[in-house]
Amino acid sequence: MKNVSTIEEARRYLTNAKQILREKAIKEDNLYKDKKYVKMAGHTAYIGVLEALDVVFGNKKKGRKSVDWYRDELSAVDKKMLTLFIEAYNTLHLAMSYDGNLLAGVSREGLAAAEQIIDWAEQKTAA
Repeated sequence: MKNVSTIEEARRYLTNAKQILREKAIKEDNLYKDKKYVKMAGHTAYIGVLEALDVVFGNKKKGRKSVDWYRDELSAVDKKMLTLFIEAYNTLHLAMSYDGNLLAGVSREGLAAAEQIIDWAEQKTAA
């Protein structure tokens, strides 16, 4: 039962990210107006991705999880998801969270990648 709630939590993060973009960042002519909220939405969606992956991979034996840890875990299981995770990291974490990229297309693609990863994690844990 725990896996279901964690996947639900990952989806909740993604829903919150979309809501932040829609209600706070405010899109006009394929650009968002407020960098602060683009950053917030990118971080929120990225945490959703990590939540979903944690359902699949569980806890790390020692120390804090890093992007490299997630890459290593994914590379042993699914190369396609590894590629998608790297792109989600680059888009959600770097382009949105750090840089505050205002292009709506960047955010749209990052959120789509997050959704695919969460769907994959849900399928993996249902099997």
